Amino acid sequence: MTDSLSPLLKGNLATLAERHDRWGRLYGAGLALALAELVRKRRSLVVLVTPDSHTADRMTLETRFFLGQKGDQLWHLPDWETLPYDLFSPHEDIISQRLEILHRLPSRRSGLLILPVSTLMQRLAPVAYVMGTGFDLKPGDRIDTEAFRQRLESAGYRAVHQVVSHGEYALRGALVDVFPMGSELPFRIDLFDDEIESLRSFDPETQKSIARLEEMRLLPAHEFPLDEAGIKAFRRRYRERFEGDPQKSRIYTSVSDGTPVRLRETIRNAKVWVKGADGEPVAGEMDIPEGW
Repeated sequence: MTDSLSPLLKGNLATLAERHDRWGRLYGAGLALALAELVRKRRSLVVLVTPDSHTADRMTLETRFFLGQKGDQLWHLPDWETLPYDLFSPHEDIISQRLEILHRLPSRRSGLLILPVSTLMQRLAPVAYVMGTGFDLKPGDRIDTEAFRQRLESAGYRAVHQVVSHGEYALRGALVDVFPMGSELPFRIDLFDDEIESLRSFDPETQKSIARLEEMRLLPAHEFPLDEAGIKAFRRRYRERFEGDPQKSRIYTSVSDGTPVRLRETIRNAKVWVKGADGEPVAGEMDIPEGW
């Protein structure tokens, strides 16, 4: 370690950070090392804003390495990775990661939050919405399947035949499969009449159960409400801000139906143009990878 870094890492970083607006000569992974030491010693939340998503990813990996066992005190709030007026929503995995962090942040008093400046510039979902829309389930709870289905759909979850992605659910008799936002694995709810007999995680690829759970938390499937009031507010504001017939807008009609356009749906419906043997463009089909 160079002499220039030694005073920084050996001193009281919380005090040094307040005295100095700029940290210099932190080459390579030096900034990540300094941040890790700061997080260990400071009893408040530290926010690192990076110029782009690539830098945020790199800083997350490097700082988590130096934090070691305290790696759970680091959160990376990713960018949506969509452009203004794109005709699709962010990927479900990105929304899941964002909602998990937005749900945890209000109760955190220390740690490190890393995010690119593009994320910082976007409006976030209100705390009351993120905290108030989710709910917990545990064995022994009683649920009405029809009321539960309506609650899932009002939270933005989609009914499917087989659950493989975040934000999906499937009702199959006494079994309810759901892939909550913020969870690494989907959950299977086993009902005995209207009582939850067991909760288990399962592999979305093999559909085989993995482990029993004591409880599960269901976060909303989107960062915006898709209930009747939310859709009504969206329709009103859309008509106020955009001219023309809103029924000709795919975004307007899809949100009005409670089903925002998804990235995978946009790619599936895309036309691919390639050059034929004679050099003329020919319309082709796009091969979608398994799991999309």
